[in-house]
Amino acid sequence: MKKITLLFLLIASYAWSQQQTVTYSVTPATFEENQSITLTFNGSSINEATWGVAGNALYIWAWSFDLNDQNNADCPTNGDWGNSNEANRLTYNSANDTYSISFVPTAFYNRTGIGRIGFLIKAKNGNGDKKSQDILLRVGTFQVNLTAPAQNSSTMLASGSNFTITANNTGGNASYVLKSNGSTINTNASTASYSYVHTGITSNQNYSLEVTQGATTITKNFAVVINPGVISAAMPAGMGDGINYNPSDPTKATLVLNVPNKDFVYVAGSFNNWQPTGAYAMKKDPATGKFWLELSGLTSGTAYTYQYWVCDQTNLPANSPALVKTADPFSTLVLSPYDDPEIASLGVYPNLPTYPAGQEREVTVLQTGPNAFYNYNWSAATTNFVKPSKKDLVIYEVLVRDFDANRTYQNLIDRIDYFKNLKINAIQLMPVMEFEGNESWGYNTVYHLALDKRYGTEAKLKEFIDLCHQNGIAVIFDIALNHVYGRSPLERMWMTDTDNDGWANGVTTENPYCNQNAMHSYSVGRDLNHFNEPNNLTGYYVQRTIQRWMNDFKIDGFRWDLTKGFTQNCPYTGSSSAQESCTNNYQADRVAKLKYYADMQWAIDPNFYVIFEHLGAGGSYNEEVEWANYRKTGDADGISKGIMQWRKMTDAYANFLKGNSANLAGVADATDRFIGYAESHDEERVIYKALTESGQTNGNLPKALARMSAMGALHLLVPGPKMIYHFGDLGYNSSIFTCNNGTVNTPNDATSGDCKLDTKPQPQWANNWLGDVARKKIYDDWAKMIEFKKRENVFENGTHAWNFSQTGRPRLDIWTSTSQTAELSYVFVLTNATNTVYNATAGFPYTGTWYNLMDGTPITVTDANMTIPIEVDGFRVFGNKQALLERNDFNTTAIALYPNPSKGIFNISKDTKQVSIYSITGQLVKEFKGEFSNEHQYSVENLNQGMYIVKVIDSEDKEATLKLMKQ
Repeated sequence: MKKITLLFLLIASYAWSQQQTVTYSVTPATFEENQSITLTFNGSSINEATWGVAGNALYIWAWSFDLNDQNNADCPTNGDWGNSNEANRLTYNSANDTYSISFVPTAFYNRTGIGRIGFLIKAKNGNGDKKSQDILLRVGTFQVNLTAPAQNSSTMLASGSNFTITANNTGGNASYVLKSNGSTINTNASTASYSYVHTGITSNQNYSLEVTQGATTITKNFAVVINPGVISAAMPAGMGDGINYNPSDPTKATLVLNVPNKDFVYVAGSFNNWQPTGAYAMKKDPATGKFWLELSGLTSGTAYTYQYWVCDQTNLPANSPALVKTADPFSTLVLSPYDDPEIASLGVYPNLPTYPAGQEREVTVLQTGPNAFYNYNWSAATTNFVKPSKKDLVIYEVLVRDFDANRTYQNLIDRIDYFKNLKINAIQLMPVMEFEGNESWGYNTVYHLALDKRYGTEAKLKEFIDLCHQNGIAVIFDIALNHVYGRSPLERMWMTDTDNDGWANGVTTENPYCNQNAMHSYSVGRDLNHFNEPNNLTGYYVQRTIQRWMNDFKIDGFRWDLTKGFTQNCPYTGSSSAQESCTNNYQADRVAKLKYYADMQWAIDPNFYVIFEHLGAGGSYNEEVEWANYRKTGDADGISKGIMQWRKMTDAYANFLKGNSANLAGVADATDRFIGYAESHDEERVIYKALTESGQTNGNLPKALARMSAMGALHLLVPGPKMIYHFGDLGYNSSIFTCNNGTVNTPNDATSGDCKLDTKPQPQWANNWLGDVARKKIYDDWAKMIEFKKRENVFENGTHAWNFSQTGRPRLDIWTSTSQTAELSYVFVLTNATNTVYNATAGFPYTGTWYNLMDGTPITVTDANMTIPIEVDGFRVFGNKQALLERNDFNTTAIALYPNPSKGIFNISKDTKQVSIYSITGQLVKEFKGEFSNEHQYSVENLNQGMYIVKVIDSEDKEATLKLMKQ
């Protein structure tokens, strides 16, 4: 159960193991499924304090199997792993210090035909492995024991070998029927001890031993796999690992698998009824050592499923299974017996193929010809999309699971106006690659080339990406390529499995992908080895992953998770602090490898965003600077590259909200490649910190919300890329440690565990936050600031300076010139996060007419040091000229210019009658007059590179002023 049922849970590696071994008894010792039983657990074998249990609140978590030890199902009253149902609470018996529960299996498990039951005991919140060992019991006084071979095993034999089957049963004589590949090969009508030798076996055999006593039949399944020897044959040219479709013949496809140190491989699938004959033994290419097989006779448009049977007999490492059945590591669509039932019931993936009955673990989907799962016709907005400048980026980080009620890409499509009206120009999706379970952040990835099905189909995600591009919004994917999780073939094909349950509890030294032990201090899952030369399979896997998402999904960037993990230099050597120190020092292998991966991306798209979550300190900060400057200048294509880095500023911005001393200077850097953020998926919400930590806003939500606009000015207007975590723009105030049941459990809460990864409530929609005046003001103010940032050169190329001399009243100055100019060239922000009015000395750089950029009102300045009162929790943004935004009808004009930047032509999203283009100094350089549809293309090929102002009059005589970057 631990490795099957618990795979539905979130990333367990963030917690520590607290499993205990309990002693128990069952009364009666043998029982039928319709008979009442009592389970009793010895209290002296349980340390309740270790689990933080009070009041003897222990619970049973239970599951069951059918008569053939298949079709595992949870007890319907289990509840959630983090919140057990009270119906499953054990009764504590203080007189003898025991816990007990009584039930009838058919009623408790809500099924009949039960062959085996499983259970464990746990704390109400089992996170952190607050549980006992798994316990399994046979059901029925009639029981069958398969003594040879092991049940559900696969035995490898040389062709022509003999095979012995032995079994016995309780309750007297029984009838035995042995079948192989569906045909009866031996019977014994009456015995309690069965034995048979199947001689001269030359082909793979799937056996079933059916044992009947009275009206009850129990079936035991097992198999024989024949070693076909090495079938040496040259692989056709141009084949890559995984599925290779034949573009000229949809009846064929070629499969390729690279599994060093394995002896032979079969392909089992729906095309051979999951019983592969010798014809499905893969050939081995003598040049590369790769296994390959061409499938033929396929029907175009039919969804087939398959697995590899990866076999090893020669020098098999200790505790490593001789046979591993696995989906293709390069799968682009996998079916899961664990996750798919919920996906099908929710209807979020229309026409999802059915998982093949009788198989185990994931299978790969193969479909030749036109493919409804993948196909999408991209619009010109995507094929011609020009990415926003790195300096102008305002990225909106989104976890699809927590964005809207249905947790789908369709939700994002339906909310496109929310993104548009906020004016952000990039959306970053947390990992959408196939992950374990259906409720996850996505970093527990198992198939990096496959889209997880919980949020919808490939075509639906592509529709969302296309829609974003149509609205000038870039799309960035978060990706975790420093590790894999337990269902991954990269781990399982070379695993150690000491308990023989089919799941890894380690890997062998032969594993070409995975380290046996993590080589850095922040490892989760199974650490990948990116330096296994000369045949670097991990590097090839990364390359294929990059190509898959860039080419097939037309995305605009990757955010690389946990880049400190891309090193082989920092193993654990007995000291956690030493390992962490090493991980945070400069590591040359890591610097070079991640440059190499950046080059892979830029080779496909030289404008691609490459973003690292490195969070450098000490030597690893120097790595960030080196990456930020990498290929920033000097490339032959003239495109400034450089790798962007996450820059966490959560505590500083929370301190500003609280009215405490706050140094915000780290939000930007001279490299122009640091993405500053106050919030992310991994950091506490600043409003929650303001409400619960020491400061003026403690317990005062209205005050905290009132200061968010000022915080936005001190964040969004600073030159350089910025990021918002979803709904920070509405003042989201629930903790990131909020649990499914609404409680807040932090990592320090030993009683209940850490709920950081739990699905979060969505009050922004349920409570109509857009209708809340205080929250809508944050959204509107931030939208206006984001538009300033995108349109005005001063926020892209300006110099900036901070003044933190007065606590709670930071000042920000941004300028391209300190002298009067025709364009907006000097902006400064005054803030007042205190409880008294701030009579600020303005400090205008020069006198004349200035403007409050937030409402466009002018102010005549005759004294540069005039006093300006700033209300409690208020702020001001002053500029020497009106912002372009203030010269538009901001609320009612919805005109978009794209692509922008433009290399020679652009479109305008509405019908127009006049389009005038001005230089940044105000000179009219080109004009279009007439009746132009929204499909008209405006040519600016003769204009020099640089910034231009475009004044548009649409067919309804509404005016808008837009910014155009000519490349």
